[in-house]
Amino acid sequence: MQTTDLITKTKNHFENTFNSKVEKMVLSPGRINILGEHIDYNDGFVLPAAIDKIICFAFEKNNSQKCKIIALDLDEEFEIDLTQEVQLEATVWTNYFRGIIQLLKSNGFVLEGFNCVFSSNIPVGSGLSSSAALECGFLFGINELFGLNIKPLDIALMGQKAEHWVGIHCGIMDQFASVMGRKDKVIKLDCTTLEYTYHDADFKDYVLVLFDSNVKHALMTSAYNQRRQECEEGLAIIKNHFAAVHTFRDCTLEQLLSLKTKMPEPVYKRCFFVIKEIDRVNKACEALDTGAITTLGELLFATHEGLSKEYEVSCDELDFLVATVKKNPAVVGARVMGGGFGGCTLNLIKKGSQDKIKEELSKAYLDQFGIELKIYDVKIGNGTSLHEL
Repeated sequence: MQTTDLITKTKNHFENTFNSKVEKMVLSPGRINILGEHIDYNDGFVLPAAIDKIICFAFEKNNSQKCKIIALDLDEEFEIDLTQEVQLEATVWTNYFRGIIQLLKSNGFVLEGFNCVFSSNIPVGSGLSSSAALECGFLFGINELFGLNIKPLDIALMGQKAEHWVGIHCGIMDQFASVMGRKDKVIKLDCTTLEYTYHDADFKDYVLVLFDSNVKHALMTSAYNQRRQECEEGLAIIKNHFAAVHTFRDCTLEQLLSLKTKMPEPVYKRCFFVIKEIDRVNKACEALDTGAITTLGELLFATHEGLSKEYEVSCDELDFLVATVKKNPAVVGARVMGGGFGGCTLNLIKKGSQDKIKEELSKAYLDQFGIELKIYDVKIGNGTSLHEL
């Protein structure tokens, strides 16, 4: 569904349900990550951007102490009583909202009741961070509705805390990109210090297409924890031999190579990927700033190779998708995006070639795995914002 249609649908449902006008309307985007996968917890940099897939929220004060929230796409609703203690409930999607209300109350913000309707065109489960868009858009709307004067960065941090409250211990990248994104810009973000810079995302004659493998392998959680442990083990060995190294960004490839025999092979491979990926993020920023899109594409292919062979978080389906498009000269870059073991590949495709590639890849993927491929065209969009009524 197009954004304009989504806005109209949400607004109309709100007015028909509550028989009143919308006071505030908020658009909160999902995100992609160009490069820097698995680097947020390894003291490197990530390169996310907000996209033109959004959650649309409509709000009004209701002069009570109850917050009524309607999920239009789910055809479900619930209430939060502001006079009662906020607790986790069995219906998972409601807990993101409860987490925001709990954080606001615990930080001393004074709220009144309100009505809220929301609807989305972010594909759920696709790795585009619909949960971050949900948390940050909801908080942004409350902030505007009641004039709480919460700064954008704090909205992102509170969104992250809400997700932790729900039980998902995510990093800051998703919420940061959702709130701080700018149209046609990517963000080079230091997840440790929260320092950031914007870089042009003019892909010129190329478009961004996501191919969703439509699979998610159960290895993800256990492998994620194992990779973190292996990186910590590797960094400890490096620091033991090179006193000047405090994080992976201080370590050179030459230093790592000198320690190859002192590390278990998997640990060495993880460290090799991290050091190379930190360098690739820096090179990607240079490529974007100079309009060198084919160079950016080469970096995407290199990152996929690293994620598959060195960090070992890919899977047969994702490797097939990348290997197949790599044979086509109209695709200048592709890689797995997200934690791995399923989800989407990110692809840079020459304008005018995408329809044929989509058709051919969908058929090849179905023939190989018996799975329908999902496809999303995305553009770099603005971060969470008010929609003028």
